Amino acid sequence: MKQSSSFTRAFWVANTVELLERAAYYGVFIVITLYLSRILGFTDMQAASIAGVFSGLLYFLPTFSGAYADKIGFKKALILAFSLLTLGYFGLGALPTILESSGLVEYGQHTHFTGLRESAVKWAIIPIVALIILGGSFIKSVITATVSKETTVENRAKGFSIFYAMVNVGAFSGKTIVKPLRESMGDEGLVYLNFFSAAATGLAIIMVYLFFKSSHNEGQGKSIKEIAAALVNVVMNFRLITLILIITGFWMVQHQLYATMPKYVLRMAGEGASPSWYANVNPLVVFLSVGAVTALMKNRSALTSMTVGMFIMPISAFCMASGNLMGGEAILGMHPVAFMMIIGIVFQGLAEAFISPRFLEYFSLQAPKGEEGMYLGFSHLHSFISSILGFGLSGYLLERFCPDPALLSEAEKLTAYDHAHYIWYVFVAIASVSAIMLVIYGAVTRKMDAAKA
Repeated sequence: MKQSSSFTRAFWVANTVELLERAAYYGVFIVITLYLSRILGFTDMQAASIAGVFSGLLYFLPTFSGAYADKIGFKKALILAFSLLTLGYFGLGALPTILESSGLVEYGQHTHFTGLRESAVKWAIIPIVALIILGGSFIKSVITATVSKETTVENRAKGFSIFYAMVNVGAFSGKTIVKPLRESMGDEGLVYLNFFSAAATGLAIIMVYLFFKSSHNEGQGKSIKEIAAALVNVVMNFRLITLILIITGFWMVQHQLYATMPKYVLRMAGEGASPSWYANVNPLVVFLSVGAVTALMKNRSALTSMTVGMFIMPISAFCMASGNLMGGEAILGMHPVAFMMIIGIVFQGLAEAFISPRFLEYFSLQAPKGEEGMYLGFSHLHSFISSILGFGLSGYLLERFCPDPALLSEAEKLTAYDHAHYIWYVFVAIASVSAIMLVIYGAVTRKMDAAKA
């Protein structure tokens, strides 16, 4: 692999394998609740709980796994991480074959359950998911650290822009492959998608082994004990933990892109809908708007920018609810539920452009001098909490207002979805309360700072 005059070979390898990992992850995660329900027979609540813990731990563990990566060296850590991911994704693809051979289920365009819903054997998915969680937690910490260490003051900004571009290209690619697989293979496409992810992470192992040589040495970094102490300090910091809990409301709504949206759209707009493609609208809007939003708010405080974004989120959730109130007449050739879902996702992406960059800025300013990096490792605590709460709430609301049609009689299907949009009203309320709480938080902290001055 040819080395760039601006960046090291390790930098380019790290960014390339990051693209492969993001394609593998998002291809699976955008339909993880569909896989758990349609392939393994989990209820909406069970599927949401598993997916929520999956997502939450991926945000919580990287700081700790990153400390271990510092001890063993980045190359060893990356080989370990991608090996775990490959085993995990291959396991997701292989488990259905094992279950089918047991006679509990039959796969094809549509899944036919013959005992799997009632059997405990489907819980064999848990250790498989654990492999993906552990492997993914290393990737989040090691790749960003590699980009930081393999760049200089002069090219660091450009280096991170390349990194974020790779992240988005990978995410877009992974989500895009889902639709043709489902169209050609039906439910069985949800199984074979995992082999695509296993192949992507398997290729990453080869690239790291052959080409990755980092300037980072083993035995560096903070200890687990030091990181645990920092976590305690973050939790005990009233200002920080309050902001984290408030911002959790935003992320609970944002996570519905993966928790609720795929099942809701397919059940309301039909199997021809493309939830994986709709989800790509979010990163596209963030990519197109974040520069303009940052320039617009450059003379405003981080809290002001976040507050604007928080008041956009209820609009997003309300748009998502509106599709079920428009009847069945197509809008621009799309089912109104699908069309209004896309409009809601546009507002969601715009809100994220106002909130995410400035939250990290605000969070870093609250850290003790010299410990900004370690504190930023816990800046995603809101996503850990919101994954657990948001996915769990999604499972309950789907079962209550938009249940699995496979579990309904023909008579029940006639009225089962009349109030499906109530799901989004709940998230309108959560986003609205969070926005109001952020206004109060800003007023209180300004008074505190004025008194201190």
